[in-house]
Amino acid sequence: MEIWLWAFVGIMAVIIIALFVKIRILQKAAKEIETAFVDRLITDTNTLIDISTGDKYMRSLANDINIQLRKLRAERHRFKQGDIELKNAVTNISHDLRTPLTAICGYLDLLEQEDQSEAVKRYLEIIRNRTEILAQLTEELFRYSVIVSSEGNAVKEPVAIGSVLEESIAAFYTALNERGIVPAIQMPGGKVIRTLDRSALVRVFSNLLSNAIKYSDGDLDITLSETGEITFTNTASGLNEVQIGKLFDRFYTVEAARKSTGLGLAIARTLIEQMNGMISAKYENSRLSICIVFPDTKYEGV
Repeated sequence: MEIWLWAFVGIMAVIIIALFVKIRILQKAAKEIETAFVDRLITDTNTLIDISTGDKYMRSLANDINIQLRKLRAERHRFKQGDIELKNAVTNISHDLRTPLTAICGYLDLLEQEDQSEAVKRYLEIIRNRTEILAQLTEELFRYSVIVSSEGNAVKEPVAIGSVLEESIAAFYTALNERGIVPAIQMPGGKVIRTLDRSALVRVFSNLLSNAIKYSDGDLDITLSETGEITFTNTASGLNEVQIGKLFDRFYTVEAARKSTGLGLAIARTLIEQMNGMISAKYENSRLSICIVFPDTKYEGV
């Protein structure tokens, strides 16, 4: 009896060990599939998922996933190609619109030099206004398409953010003064250095200052912290939470900015993201705050 009992125990032990080994093999195969799947989603490669186990069920699972990956890769390539073609089309169209717009503006200049009745003057003023808006939109559209198409081609270097910010504010002195805005500026004692595209940073600050001029009720606070966080804050009683949530959307405008193209903040967001930064907006107690944060990098001698 004891012999049969030990034989039974031995058989059960072998079965348990075999099941344990099988489970470990399946776990290893599942981990290989998981790791390979995540890698294939991140990287653009033609390499498919392959596993070390010979288990037919796990290999069937890997094969089914490979089929879906092929479809996903084809859709991704089609999307990228379509996106490139769309960007090129927008760039070409906006570029081609410049020539007739320039001609229209030239003829308007000539017409304004001729004798005019009051009605003609009024009509010409309306045409001039609409033409300037169209020219501004075309120029912003062209710049936006160029910026998006040149993603990854920016030349980055150690930049003192405070210096660029001061230069940008000085460049907007006249525009701020015309609105009666005297910005309150706070900056740290030391330099805040980040690896950025200087020209892109200038464009970002210019767009944010333009935005402040459009929406401000007459005040503007600009703060640069030691951690590299830049904040533009102003009272904007004409805005609401819904509008703030759409500020960075392409072509979105609000009534307070009748001559806005809706691309200024979209361009700023694109440039900031290309420099690995983040931009956000919040609205509390009728005050709009736009905050920019760049990753921390330290350099000497700048």
